[in-house]
Amino acid sequence: MSIRVLLCDDHQIVREGLRVLIEKQPDMEVIEEAQSGEEAVRLVRDLLPDVVVMDIAMPDLNGIEATRQILGKAPGVKVIALSMLLKDCAFEELANAIRAVAMNRVYLSPKIAEIVIKDCVRLSPQTGFSAFSLLSPREREVLQLLSEGNTTKEIAFRLRVSVKTIETYRKQIMDKLNMHSIAELTKFAIREGLTSLETPS
Repeated sequence: MSIRVLLCDDHQIVREGLRVLIEKQPDMEVIEEAQSGEEAVRLVRDLLPDVVVMDIAMPDLNGIEATRQILGKAPGVKVIALSMLLKDCAFEELANAIRAVAMNRVYLSPKIAEIVIKDCVRLSPQTGFSAFSLLSPREREVLQLLSEGNTTKEIAFRLRVSVKTIETYRKQIMDKLNMHSIAELTKFAIREGLTSLETPS
């Protein structure tokens, strides 16, 4: 029985390339593609794939928050986070990762293992903090949009709330993180994987 894969990446050329490569594997099939985190969450609910290959850095709902929602709504679905770093890995490594997580095994790319271990130490209670432990889902969403250069008015329009509400969220975020400028928030968001230095397509 083939492993049913859902691809989620906002770059069409990446999705097409991954589809071609995955479908060359005799034990895998791509059942659908999503170009946003929100679309991925909806498709997972409708299709229940075995594995989601999820790009981390996307506009609107980013891959990390989409993954949290997917695991909350469909805990049996496995998600592989695909960052720009991982996109440089050999495809055989991605194929191995898909097979591993489909069999309920943990897979960690050798190329990022050291980075992940350092981050785990950095985010331990003794050494630092994580956006996920301090901020609410809506605060993380506002932080992402702020770090991507959106104005308070633009964020309010996108989230269908008042400008005053967004200003309140921004103050709460800065207070919780003990940061005092958008530049500091942007650096934090990049470090936490809420956004990236990429320009959205």
